[in-house]
Amino acid sequence: MLESIWFFLWGVLWAVYFMLDGFDLGAGTLMPFLAKSDQQRRVVYNAIGPFWDGNEVWLITAGGVTFAAFPGTYAVMFSSLYSALMLILFALIIRGVAFELRGKVDSPGWRRLWDGCLCVGSLVPALLFGVAFANIFAGIPLDAEGIYQGTLFTLLNPYGLLGGVFFLLMFLVHGALWLGVKSGGQVGAELAERARAAARRLWPVLVVVAVVFLLATAWATDLYANYLKAPVLWLVPLLAVVALLAQRWFMAREQWWRAWFASAGTIVLATLFGVIGLYPRLLPSSLNPAWSLTAFNSSSSPLTLKIMLGVALVMVPVVILYQLWVYLRFRQPVAEEDLAYEEAY
Repeated sequence: MLESIWFFLWGVLWAVYFMLDGFDLGAGTLMPFLAKSDQQRRVVYNAIGPFWDGNEVWLITAGGVTFAAFPGTYAVMFSSLYSALMLILFALIIRGVAFELRGKVDSPGWRRLWDGCLCVGSLVPALLFGVAFANIFAGIPLDAEGIYQGTLFTLLNPYGLLGGVFFLLMFLVHGALWLGVKSGGQVGAELAERARAAARRLWPVLVVVAVVFLLATAWATDLYANYLKAPVLWLVPLLAVVALLAQRWFMAREQWWRAWFASAGTIVLATLFGVIGLYPRLLPSSLNPAWSLTAFNSSSSPLTLKIMLGVALVMVPVVILYQLWVYLRFRQPVAEEDLAYEEAY
């Protein structure tokens, strides 16, 4: 029972991370295409600046839960996917440094350097997270000892790359909608309109890729097996489709905050769709299903899981309350006067 609880907590943590950091990654990737002046680029930085480091807490928590609750999976995951995970880590570091260093030197070349780092540091994780999870859905070539029988290029298979494009598009739409509601004032008005137009253009592409990904999932994975056993679970992908269509509905009516929340729901439900399909496996083996790592054969002791559950029940609400305060505190669109503050990016 505890193993199942922690399996779904693990999935929920990843879903929350993708929902929150997704708009950061999407906005950072889109910045060179949407922000046409230094002032507009500063609006982008300040639209995501107060939130990005708090959003990363959920990534650390998801990794920490993997380590503490499923140490066997953690060990195999970080050895099997070492190259991909290190690329993600370095990209996230570069992105974080860009926020702090961009304004330290009054030089156009210096600012262009860090703007490029923000874009690359956002694009690479958005793409590689999708590649990694798509490969987990399809199964990783693990032998009986949990040793990865492949290379980095093994992960760059057609289904893995399709998953990467799917995740990237979800984050791009999410980020464009965020900039559409967070860009204010005279400087931000043009940026907001450009971001909203980008969301409208990207949404049909996302729909096409989502359909192709779902069809490819039926061919490349066995994620649908759990849904066929318990038809009530089809409610999750059905709600994901409803949330995806709701984005367009709200965009057509220029209800941009609602469109952003619909996008957040799409990301959460799409992630949970994969997690539910995986259960109870954490790392399926494509070589032999018996060699897969599951919530039961790679978990910590029951005592450890009980103690962790108690800690989570206390600390996670604290983190949620803090983040709610941050989002409410900085809920207003970023305008020219906000850029004048010494603390502004």
